[in-house]
Amino acid sequence: MRAQFETSRLKNLVAIVFPLSILMIGYMNFGTAAEPADQTDSSIVDLSLMVGTDYPCTWPQGAPYFQMNHYKRIGPGSTYNSDVLTIDQNTGTQIDFPPHSLSRPGSNRPNASPYGSHFGDKIKAWQFGGEACVIDIRQLLDKAPNGFSPLVRVEHIKAWEKKHRELGKGDVVLLSSGYSDKYYMRLPEGRAFIADPLERKRTAWPDPDPGCMEYIAQKGVHHIVVDSPSMGPMPNLAEPVHIAGLKYGAIFTEGATGLGQLPATGTFYWCSGPRHTMAPCGEARALAVTNPQLANFLIAATRKKQVAELTVVATANLPLMWPGHRIGEHRQAYYVVDVYHADLIDVKFHTRIFDSNSTTHLVPPTFALPAPGFDNNSYAPEVRVWLAEYEKKYGPRGTSNMTTEKVPLSHTCGWARVIDVSGLVGTTDHASWPASPEITTAQIQNYEKQHGELKTGQIVLFHSGHVDQTYRPKSDACMVDPLAGKSEGWPAPGPEVIMYLKKRGIRCVATDAPSLGGVDAKRAMFTYWALGSLEMVGVEFLTNLNDIPEKAYFIFAPIKIQGCHGGPGRAMIYY
Repeated sequence: MRAQFETSRLKNLVAIVFPLSILMIGYMNFGTAAEPADQTDSSIVDLSLMVGTDYPCTWPQGAPYFQMNHYKRIGPGSTYNSDVLTIDQNTGTQIDFPPHSLSRPGSNRPNASPYGSHFGDKIKAWQFGGEACVIDIRQLLDKAPNGFSPLVRVEHIKAWEKKHRELGKGDVVLLSSGYSDKYYMRLPEGRAFIADPLERKRTAWPDPDPGCMEYIAQKGVHHIVVDSPSMGPMPNLAEPVHIAGLKYGAIFTEGATGLGQLPATGTFYWCSGPRHTMAPCGEARALAVTNPQLANFLIAATRKKQVAELTVVATANLPLMWPGHRIGEHRQAYYVVDVYHADLIDVKFHTRIFDSNSTTHLVPPTFALPAPGFDNNSYAPEVRVWLAEYEKKYGPRGTSNMTTEKVPLSHTCGWARVIDVSGLVGTTDHASWPASPEITTAQIQNYEKQHGELKTGQIVLFHSGHVDQTYRPKSDACMVDPLAGKSEGWPAPGPEVIMYLKKRGIRCVATDAPSLGGVDAKRAMFTYWALGSLEMVGVEFLTNLNDIPEKAYFIFAPIKIQGCHGGPGRAMIYY
């Protein structure tokens, strides 16, 4: 919510509503955890807006536009596809944290609060999920004069409580108006989503009034979700509504979509995004789990705060940028651009520029696979030799059009199987560097003998401890030194392991290392070709994989970016 921009344009409020979309932070609920559902049936529903340059995904007044530059293309100069993302924190489905409208504690500024220091990177993992309490407000859609929002009142909430149950601590309230379902379209029709209401050409989105927000938040509901562009009723109630909820430590999802397909209670809602440092709000991905057994398990884990953060913090002085195997092969560095400073509360709002395969991120098949029709002679001579060797040994490399937005969330969420490969650290000969210790099929089979066979739909997470030990400000130990042969590389699976996991029904392989490919360029290429050709995906740059219980559920969801060849997101474990 770009409170600040709206403020300067719509009335002098200090932080009025801002852009669009969604994010969520759920809270805990009370109930007993049921046995986990079938491994392949997680019934995950995507509730996120598409982010793309032809969608109204950024606030149309003064905010930076979303941009994606496909600067690394498979061909003579690159063996991989990758993108530079320029993404404002109020883009698409998004989430607001308390510092969006609250000052830091002890600042002697207006709205100073203990929650004023709870930026996005500080929010506890358990706050992002919880039981969805879906309140149907579709009767309000389009029921106001042009430029004004139909208001959700306390009586709407009390009527829902009378019919279902009283709201309480840990519930996630979803206000389902159908607004984004109806008006979020490709441009120019998509102007109806935000631009036309701002120009008073049509009715604005339904939103709660300050009294309604106060009623919900004071009950202990710490996450409130709307399917409108902002938690800010037009034309001038955005800031009072934000403060009414954020002062209780609540967070907001804005720009959710598809809420009407959920039942009134009983599903698990989750929303989060990249773990940007000092973010008062941020781009996000929202989802719901409708399978009753699995939803109950996740809701119960949330209530008990049995949720672990697996996502690295993203900031400019940490080793997020892939430095490349050779000079001139690095990827886009991570930059933070200060777009707006809210003077009254002393908070900066940012746009970030970074590579789509940095921070904790998805690896879709199109990261390493070219599109159909690609001429293999377009590769550099060295890579053509690699390809001939790969195909002779493993079969056709394949092609793909599966970019990030086409990867089902059921591929990146599932029951976790953490395989400890830290014993491989220190097993390579210094003379062989740059080299990564290779995870073998025999190690996977040994794990299965001890812990049971891998099953279809589970997520395999390789735990080496590399990121935990080397992810430090201005550190070369994480990637620069291993790639240069100054230290040993991180453990990584070879193509044989990927093919074995595919036979077991595994669709997603994750690691707490910077990459699944390791530091040897050819061997890494083989691993990624195998992943892509088998329509498997990866999640890289995890942290904190130690001490995860046997029974635990992994959730990762990348930002839903159209045509993206990577995908920043957030990863968590529920146990």
